[in-house]
Amino acid sequence: MLRLVYFIITLIVIIFGIVFAVLNAENVQLNYYLGSIELPLSLVLVLAMIIGAVLGIFASLSFILTSRRNASKLKRSVEVAEKEIVNLRNIPIKDEH
Repeated sequence: MLRLVYFIITLIVIIFGIVFAVLNAENVQLNYYLGSIELPLSLVLVLAMIIGAVLGIFASLSFILTSRRNASKLKRSVEVAEKEIVNLRNIPIKDEH
């Protein structure tokens, strides 16, 4: 059932992408430092979005790595605490009364 939902969502996104490309098919001139080139507007927008996403990933990479490192440290400390709890539970209780 979940695969069907993913398939339908993917199909809807593809259809929207195709409609977007058809509606924005006119060429625009893209000027950059080394020259210029004419590309379809839809392609320029998609490339700009991809470049922005990649730059966003690079900008947040240090936060992601720090979070993963902290998570692994916390997992190790939880494992040590759980082992200590198991050891404390296994110690026999001596009643001196």
